[in-house]
Amino acid sequence: MKMLRWTRSRWGLVAALMADVALGGPRVPGLAGGPSLAAAMAAQETVTADWLALDGVVGTAVGLDRSGDYVVKVYLTALGVAQLPASVAGIPVEYEITGPIRALNEAEALPAAMSSEIDRRANFPRPVPIGVSTGHPGVTAGTLGARVSDGERVFALSNNHVYANNNNASPGDPLLQPGVADGGRNPTDAVATLHDFEEIEFCATRFRCPLNRMDAAIALTSTDDVGHATPDDGYGSPRTTPLEATLGTKVQKYGRTTGYTHGTVTGINAVIDVSYRGGVARFEDQILISGNGFSAGGDSGSLIVSEGFLAADRRPVGLLFAGSPTSTIANPIDIVLDRFDVTIDEGN
Repeated sequence: MKMLRWTRSRWGLVAALMADVALGGPRVPGLAGGPSLAAAMAAQETVTADWLALDGVVGTAVGLDRSGDYVVKVYLTALGVAQLPASVAGIPVEYEITGPIRALNEAEALPAAMSSEIDRRANFPRPVPIGVSTGHPGVTAGTLGARVSDGERVFALSNNHVYANNNNASPGDPLLQPGVADGGRNPTDAVATLHDFEEIEFCATRFRCPLNRMDAAIALTSTDDVGHATPDDGYGSPRTTPLEATLGTKVQKYGRTTGYTHGTVTGINAVIDVSYRGGVARFEDQILISGNGFSAGGDSGSLIVSEGFLAADRRPVGLLFAGSPTSTIANPIDIVLDRFDVTIDEGN
């Protein structure tokens, strides 16, 4: 059985928790008699591949129980689809019914905007804000997540399945604002051109399933065409420095379909099977977010940022790409930015 890798991001989670203790922060799981984060991750990783081979299991992660101790979480399509043990290597196992996890690439219809609301499907004057409808001409619509920069050029950040059409696009392809589902047409509404994307590797079978780390793409643009902040009813401009997602982190996002929403990180180190139009892809080291109505189809590509006070607010946490009616899945933003050698552009 293939073991999952202990990545830099995983070590960062442990370091963040230790720093919290040193600064006199809130109770940290594992230091009051419960299992440690490392032990919970190790237990999760010994069973993940076997459990994902079972019908109805769509993912695992490390989470917290009601007492605030680490547990191995298992995500199921329905109640009773799999009979699994109550603990693994002494770590309790908790089940959560998420339903199937899907890439949020099918844009959901929105009611007509009220006169006092901002229509996130609209064709915005340039430079367009982040958090609004966008997409490749071959897809319906997703969300323009952020403006990023390599120090010389600026790019629009979104998902592979929004900007690269599930690996089927080519560098130089036009990207539209709004997306086709919202009336965008090429070349009139082109706002950027595809520059680079991380290819998604799909499962051949449940037992032959390569591990992906991100669903991400960037598109070359300019400060004249893409802005750095959400519309006025959003959170504003994200900060440049990412924040490592830890359990209980409060987050916010602004996206094409559900707009400005709030949630909580409830799963880390997640390994999730995500359904696409072209098949199923398995992702490791992901973030799971819970929150009523946090995301829906068409929100793919949204930047997820922290919700806090002063310097702890609006720090980039993840890139939204998949979910279900109860849960949202995001790539850790640091691995996305590292992949493209860019930083979030906050407009300074």
